[in-house]
Amino acid sequence: MSLHVQSWAQAPEQPWRNGGGRTRELLVWPTPEDWQVRVSVADIDREGQFSPFPGVRRWFQVLSGAGVVLEGDALPLTPDSEPHAFEGALAPHCALVHGPTRDLNLMVRIGPGRMWGARSPWHASPGWRGLYTTQSTTLRAGAHTQTLAPHTLAWSNDTPGHWQIDPPVRAWWLSQEHAA
Repeated sequence: MSLHVQSWAQAPEQPWRNGGGRTRELLVWPTPEDWQVRVSVADIDREGQFSPFPGVRRWFQVLSGAGVVLEGDALPLTPDSEPHAFEGALAPHCALVHGPTRDLNLMVRIGPGRMWGARSPWHASPGWRGLYTTQSTTLRAGAHTQTLAPHTLAWSNDTPGHWQIDPPVRAWWLSQEHAA
Protein backbone atom coordinates (compact mmCIF):
# COMPACT_ATOMS: atom_id res chain seq x y z
CA MET A 1 0.00 0.00 0.00
CA SER A 2 1.25 3.47 -0.82
CA LEU A 3 -0.37 6.64 0.46
CA HIS A 4 0.97 9.90 -0.97
CA VAL A 5 0.55 13.35 0.56
CA GLN A 6 0.81 16.74 -1.15
CA SER A 7 0.41 20.03 0.70
CA TRP A 8 -1.14 23.01 -1.08
CA ALA A 9 1.59 25.25 0.36
CA GLN A 10 4.35 23.11 -1.19
CA ALA A 11 2.87 23.11 -4.70
CA PRO A 12 4.32 25.82 -6.96
CA GLU A 13 1.91 28.56 -8.01
CA GLN A 14 1.33 28.87 -11.77
CA PRO A 15 -0.26 32.07 -13.17
CA TRP A 16 -3.00 31.59 -15.76
CA ARG A 17 -2.27 32.64 -19.32
CA ASN A 18 -5.34 34.92 -19.30
CA GLY A 19 -4.21 36.67 -16.08
CA GLY A 20 -7.45 35.80 -14.26
CA GLY A 21 -5.94 33.67 -11.52
CA ARG A 22 -3.37 31.18 -10.34
CA THR A 23 -3.30 27.40 -9.94
CA ARG A 24 -1.41 25.09 -7.61
CA GLU A 25 -1.29 21.66 -9.20
CA LEU A 26 -1.38 19.07 -6.41
CA LEU A 27 -1.37 16.00 -8.64
CA VAL A 28 -1.07 15.00 -12.28
CA TRP A 29 -1.32 11.21 -12.41
CA PRO A 30 0.19 8.94 -13.65
CA THR A 31 2.41 11.31 -15.71
CA PRO A 32 2.16 14.95 -16.81
CA GLU A 33 2.30 13.88 -20.47
CA ASP A 34 -0.44 11.23 -20.27
CA TRP A 35 -2.52 12.10 -17.23
CA GLN A 36 -5.76 10.41 -16.22
CA VAL A 37 -6.35 12.41 -13.01
CA ARG A 38 -5.50 16.02 -12.22
CA VAL A 39 -6.17 17.73 -8.86
CA SER A 40 -5.52 21.42 -8.33
CA VAL A 41 -6.48 24.39 -6.20
CA ALA A 42 -7.15 27.62 -8.09
CA ASP A 43 -7.39 31.21 -6.94
CA ILE A 44 -9.81 33.01 -9.26
CA ASP A 45 -9.13 36.77 -9.16
CA ARG A 46 -11.41 37.98 -11.96
CA GLU A 47 -14.20 36.81 -14.22
CA GLY A 48 -13.39 34.94 -17.39
CA GLN A 49 -13.66 31.81 -19.48
CA PHE A 50 -12.48 28.44 -18.15
CA SER A 51 -9.91 26.63 -20.29
CA PRO A 52 -11.43 23.87 -22.45
CA PHE A 53 -10.52 20.24 -21.71
CA PRO A 54 -12.28 18.06 -24.32
CA GLY A 55 -12.74 14.46 -23.20
CA VAL A 56 -12.34 15.39 -19.53
CA ARG A 57 -14.98 15.31 -16.78
CA ARG A 58 -14.48 18.11 -14.23
CA TRP A 59 -15.59 18.67 -10.62
CA PHE A 60 -15.42 22.10 -9.02
CA GLN A 61 -15.77 22.99 -5.32
CA VAL A 62 -15.59 26.52 -3.90
CA LEU A 63 -13.30 26.41 -0.85
CA SER A 64 -13.41 30.09 0.15
CA GLY A 65 -14.81 33.41 -1.00
CA ALA A 66 -18.39 34.37 -1.80
CA GLY A 67 -18.58 32.00 -4.78
CA VAL A 68 -19.03 31.97 -8.54
CA VAL A 69 -21.72 31.56 -11.14
CA LEU A 70 -20.79 29.34 -14.08
CA GLU A 71 -22.40 30.00 -17.45
CA GLY A 72 -25.54 27.87 -17.82
CA ASP A 73 -26.14 27.56 -14.07
CA ALA A 74 -28.88 29.57 -12.39
CA LEU A 75 -27.53 29.45 -8.83
CA PRO A 76 -24.14 30.52 -7.50
CA LEU A 77 -21.66 27.91 -6.30
CA THR A 78 -20.52 28.76 -2.77
CA PRO A 79 -18.43 27.05 -0.09
CA ASP A 80 -21.70 25.47 1.15
CA SER A 81 -22.59 24.01 -2.28
CA GLU A 82 -22.04 20.39 -3.24
CA PRO A 83 -19.23 19.81 -5.79
CA HIS A 84 -20.34 20.77 -9.30
CA ALA A 85 -19.58 18.40 -12.21
CA PHE A 86 -19.43 19.40 -15.88
CA GLU A 87 -17.87 18.37 -19.18
CA GLY A 88 -14.45 19.93 -19.69
CA ALA A 89 -15.14 20.76 -23.33
CA LEU A 90 -17.83 23.25 -22.24
CA ALA A 91 -15.31 25.76 -20.83
CA PRO A 92 -17.99 27.90 -19.17
CA HIS A 93 -17.65 31.58 -18.38
CA CYS A 94 -17.07 32.13 -14.65
CA ALA A 95 -18.55 35.18 -12.92
CA LEU A 96 -17.42 36.04 -9.40
CA VAL A 97 -20.24 36.62 -6.88
CA HIS A 98 -18.34 39.15 -4.76
CA GLY A 99 -14.56 39.09 -5.03
CA PRO A 100 -11.93 36.38 -5.49
CA THR A 101 -12.46 32.70 -4.65
CA ARG A 102 -10.32 29.66 -3.97
CA ASP A 103 -11.53 26.43 -5.57
CA LEU A 104 -10.72 22.71 -5.59
CA ASN A 105 -10.68 21.06 -9.02
CA LEU A 106 -10.74 17.40 -10.00
CA MET A 107 -10.32 16.43 -13.66
CA VAL A 108 -10.67 12.82 -14.84
CA ARG A 109 -9.78 11.83 -18.39
CA ILE A 110 -10.26 8.03 -18.33
CA GLY A 111 -12.96 6.06 -16.51
CA PRO A 112 -15.70 7.33 -14.23
CA GLY A 113 -14.81 9.61 -11.37
CA ARG A 114 -16.41 11.90 -8.82
CA MET A 115 -15.97 14.30 -5.90
CA TRP A 116 -18.23 14.42 -2.82
CA GLY A 117 -18.17 15.65 0.77
CA ALA A 118 -16.31 13.38 3.20
CA ARG A 119 -19.09 13.42 5.78
CA SER A 120 -19.03 9.65 6.30
CA PRO A 121 -16.58 6.76 5.83
CA TRP A 122 -16.04 5.45 2.31
CA HIS A 123 -15.42 1.94 1.05
CA ALA A 124 -13.05 2.83 -1.78
CA SER A 125 -13.21 0.73 -4.94
CA PRO A 126 -10.15 -0.15 -7.06
CA GLY A 127 -8.71 2.78 -8.97
CA TRP A 128 -7.27 6.14 -8.04
CA ARG A 129 -8.70 7.65 -4.82
CA GLY A 130 -7.97 10.70 -2.73
CA LEU A 131 -9.00 13.06 0.04
CA TYR A 132 -8.61 16.83 0.11
CA THR A 133 -9.00 18.45 3.53
CA THR A 134 -9.15 22.12 4.51
CA GLN A 135 -8.56 21.34 8.20
CA SER A 136 -6.27 19.08 10.24
CA THR A 137 -7.52 15.51 10.47
CA THR A 138 -6.34 11.91 10.52
CA LEU A 139 -7.00 9.66 7.53
CA ARG A 140 -7.43 5.94 8.13
CA ALA A 141 -7.02 4.09 4.84
CA GLY A 142 -7.15 0.35 5.38
CA ALA A 143 -4.44 -0.44 7.96
CA HIS A 144 -2.62 2.86 7.28
CA THR A 145 -3.07 6.00 9.43
CA GLN A 146 -1.87 9.41 8.24
CA THR A 147 -2.17 12.77 10.03
CA LEU A 148 -2.99 15.51 7.53
CA ALA A 149 -2.35 19.23 7.84
CA PRO A 150 -4.89 21.76 6.54
CA HIS A 151 -5.08 22.09 2.73
CA THR A 152 -3.57 18.71 1.97
CA LEU A 153 -4.29 16.09 -0.68
CA ALA A 154 -3.76 12.44 0.31
CA TRP A 155 -4.07 9.87 -2.48
CA SER A 156 -3.41 6.29 -3.51
CA ASN A 157 -3.89 4.13 -6.56
CA ASP A 158 -3.47 0.82 -4.73
CA THR A 159 -5.40 1.14 -1.46
CA PRO A 160 -9.03 0.10 -1.89
CA GLY A 161 -11.13 -0.61 1.16
CA HIS A 162 -12.37 1.38 4.11
CA TRP A 163 -11.31 5.08 4.26
CA GLN A 164 -12.40 7.47 6.99
CA ILE A 165 -11.30 10.69 8.66
CA ASP A 166 -11.22 11.52 12.36
CA PRO A 167 -12.25 14.04 13.45
CA PRO A 168 -14.83 14.86 10.77
CA VAL A 169 -13.81 18.11 9.08
CA ARG A 170 -14.49 20.03 5.87
CA ALA A 171 -13.05 17.62 3.29
CA TRP A 172 -13.89 15.84 -0.01
CA TRP A 173 -13.43 12.30 -1.30
CA LEU A 174 -12.09 12.11 -4.88
CA SER A 175 -12.11 9.07 -7.16
CA GLN A 176 -11.32 7.72 -10.58
CA GLU A 177 -12.35 4.11 -11.09
CA HIS A 178 -10.51 1.81 -13.43
CA ALA A 179 -11.98 1.89 -16.94
CA ALA A 180 -13.80 -1.31 -17.86
